[in-house]
Amino acid sequence: MSSGEQTHPLHAADRQTVDRLLAAQQPTDADLVDAARLLMRYQGFPGARDLQDDLAKILQLWQLTRDELHRRTRAIWATGFRPAPDGADAVGSGFDTTDQDNV
Repeated sequence: MSSGEQTHPLHAADRQTVDRLLAAQQPTDADLVDAARLLMRYQGFPGARDLQDDLAKILQLWQLTRDELHRRTRAIWATGFRPAPDGADAVGSGFDTTDQDNV
């Protein structure tokens, strides 16, 4: 890592996601959403070059431009798509606790 490069606090978790996306030959809606959110997270980030390079490689593998990816993910979200909460990711704006409140 060169001077001025930062380590992102979510690098380890994001590395696992990027590795999974690299292996996806036919991306699912969730794969496309994950790729788009990670591209946005690391856009302009001064570090995590390995993730940024692999995200660019994913777009090439899927034969998508950034604009095409974002267009597709906007359409996915418009259909009511919501990521399934799992483990530690079950927090934040995508996590719905409504069913848990009906005790």
